[in-house]
Amino acid sequence: MSGRVQGVGYRAFTVRTATERGLVGRVRNCDDGRVELEAEGPKDRIVSLIEALRTGPPASRVSDVRVEWVPATGRQTDFTISY
Repeated sequence: MSGRVQGVGYRAFTVRTATERGLVGRVRNCDDGRVELEAEGPKDRIVSLIEALRTGPPASRVSDVRVEWVPATGRQTDFTISY
């Protein structure tokens, strides 16, 4: 995600939203100001997460969401913030 997505609780919003959908994965801030995440779970729940992330928390302004579908790794057991 890019736009105003740092300093607005976007990662915490992502963890909460993904966990509510029963997804596992991780979210992290990138050095260039974007937020990157990996999510695993049923496709319909991931699509629902993507739609929620297009809006984000109230103080955010999401300008771009890029999605790349890749095979699941099965390594994650919950949804976390990576630092």
